[in-house]
Amino acid sequence: MKNKFIALSLLATFIISQSCGKKTNSFASTPSKNNAIERKVDSVLRLMTLEEKVGQMNQYNGFWDVTGPTPAEGQAALKYENLKKGLVGSMLNVKGVKDTRALQKIAVEQTRLGIPLLFGFDVIHGYKTISPIPLAEAASWDMEAMRRSAEIAAAEAAASGLHWTFAPMVDISRDARWGRVMEGAGEDPYLGSQIAIARVKGFQGDHFTEFSVAACTKHFAGYAFAESGRDYNTVDISDNTLHNIILPPFKATVEAGVKTFMNSFNELEGIPATGNAYLQRELLKKEWNFDGFVVSDWGSLAEMIPHGYAKDLKQATEFAANAGSDMDMESYGYVTYLAGLVKEGKVSEAHINDAVRRILKLKFELGLFDNPYKYCDEAREKATIGKPEFQEGVLDMARKSIVLLKNDKELLPLRKTGQKIAVIGALANDKTSPLGSWRIGADDNTAISVLEGLAKYPGNTITYEKGADVVTGPTLFPKELNINTTDKSGFDKAVALAKKSDVVVMVLGEHGLHSGEGRSRSELDLPGVQQELLEAVYAVNPNIVLVLNNGRPLALPWADAHIPAIVEAWQLGTQSGNAIAQVLYGDYNPSGKLPMTFPRNVGQVPIYYNHKNTGRPSTNDPQSVFWSHYTDVSNTPLYPFGYGLSYAKFAYSDLKISAPSFSGDGKLTVTVKVKNTSKVTGKEVVQLYIRDLFASVTRPVKELKGFELTEIKAGETKTISFTIDQKLISFYTANKKWEAEPGDFKVMIGGSSATVLEADFNYTH
Repeated sequence: MKNKFIALSLLATFIISQSCGKKTNSFASTPSKNNAIERKVDSVLRLMTLEEKVGQMNQYNGFWDVTGPTPAEGQAALKYENLKKGLVGSMLNVKGVKDTRALQKIAVEQTRLGIPLLFGFDVIHGYKTISPIPLAEAASWDMEAMRRSAEIAAAEAAASGLHWTFAPMVDISRDARWGRVMEGAGEDPYLGSQIAIARVKGFQGDHFTEFSVAACTKHFAGYAFAESGRDYNTVDISDNTLHNIILPPFKATVEAGVKTFMNSFNELEGIPATGNAYLQRELLKKEWNFDGFVVSDWGSLAEMIPHGYAKDLKQATEFAANAGSDMDMESYGYVTYLAGLVKEGKVSEAHINDAVRRILKLKFELGLFDNPYKYCDEAREKATIGKPEFQEGVLDMARKSIVLLKNDKELLPLRKTGQKIAVIGALANDKTSPLGSWRIGADDNTAISVLEGLAKYPGNTITYEKGADVVTGPTLFPKELNINTTDKSGFDKAVALAKKSDVVVMVLGEHGLHSGEGRSRSELDLPGVQQELLEAVYAVNPNIVLVLNNGRPLALPWADAHIPAIVEAWQLGTQSGNAIAQVLYGDYNPSGKLPMTFPRNVGQVPIYYNHKNTGRPSTNDPQSVFWSHYTDVSNTPLYPFGYGLSYAKFAYSDLKISAPSFSGDGKLTVTVKVKNTSKVTGKEVVQLYIRDLFASVTRPVKELKGFELTEIKAGETKTISFTIDQKLISFYTANKKWEAEPGDFKVMIGGSSATVLEADFNYTH
């Protein structure tokens, strides 16, 4: 039987060649390639009925086991019929070459036009081979490592028949209670922008191959500013916060060439993001000139009804389409109502054509019109998943993500021989929790546990006691975690072991599913009975290395005051135990820095380094209470943004600025000397912060504007330089635009946001 898809593709090529007067090479330089694709898209669009166009804007979740019987009734049967009619443009949560090929075959060979499907999946920090959670990766401040991590995830996903990942999440997060902080890059828009670019380039590559996938920037916009840190809650922010804090990473991905955006669940200025024309049409597509397409988040179109914005699904469909939401994920609004709304004159067909052009364009760019089975090679799938170099890649990423928070009396690194080491904590023997949240393509029990990692160092005597479970019962999404708040039956054995050991390694924290979507917490302490276990062990042996597994900043004032060594090890993925063991034993010198502030207690949240000064920031009068502070805790964080220790020690000195001022398109150069005063080589993240002292709107006390991750040998001094120009000091001003204002500035440099050196400069137009 003749392949309808091939006929369509040949027809599109013929139309293009006729319109050009000659054959066009679709693999030529980027401008001509893009023009060729646009002409191909238009040629296909001219062949489509209105209903078929709307079908391209419809995304279904995987609804049927394609290896089983064809659905005969219910919603699955309706979806199946729509698939055969060409009324489905994309599917999500279908994975594996066998299944994606079977569904693609229906789309290509049974529909009228044979337009191929897009297969999307949440490949957030790995597919089968799992990297650290994104917040942990952000702690590396290593853009190349993060790009490589995304590249590994893309290669495995693409080899498994997938075309598109719903990542990176670039939401700036200031509230550790919000469960999805684990999925982003932390609290800073500059660092977040650099990471967003690295991840987009990692997923997509320089051009699409059978080992790359389309990226999706999410959630547009403001989702992480949910009130009370409660997922899906209301967002109410200023225009200043939106433009200066939230939007920069989104814009950075547009400039990096990201192919898709996902809108968010929250409202902005009282309008749900899915129906927000300012965000999607005016800002993203017009002002930023984004030429990809926007997909709704799961069911967010229909959620405009409980928001109180749309009266029913039909009206929600009208609002979303007019606002610029190009693809409906699992609300069924577009496929049910959109063609009718066009015929009623409530949605213009021009809007439909614009959306479909954007969707078809990506399908052409991915090469699906040239070969719809490009991503459907079972031999490649088998050869790609879990490749040894991928394991090495995620191990490298995991080591770089670890942050050394405390190391009194140089308890770390551990000696490799002659010690009796007690390992305590259920998480030390867990092979699933280290995979973290949002790893839905991975298999349980595939992570290297801490115990397994330590076992590779046979020179010490390692003995393990659980002490207490973190959770009991089912732990799989969407079941709520059953936190162990009562069972202390294992305390006695753990304490007895600690008494007779030289060093105690306690692995405590959150289970991997304590964070993620829908996993907000009202407390930030160690869940369950773990704090009691920690104190009980400390009472008999204070020689403790606390290894934290967690997906968000925790409040750990007691541990900070008592425990000599604290290692922030997050949830590090497949190679978790190996990475932790190598850091504990000093085979890898930790260099991570916090991408998010750690509070002293939950009452300080939201807490972030780039806060405003306020009118009453402090007082010299010790008797005064009339200034911005708490009466029961310091304003300062437990651990500040950008903080992290090393087994090496670094001293900063001799900050110099090339001139006291610059103007217009001029530049300044800032240099600082950093000396490794220790006897071991280490890496340091040298951080540049700037403060705009007086402006048309109030500015933060400091903002990260540059950093350099550099290795410095023992005893070596390096001179690090940064350039300050007009772009670096620009912000969203009272004029409602990005610009640099003349005035006075401070530049600050150090190893964290608690910087140690500063200088002044002036800028004039």
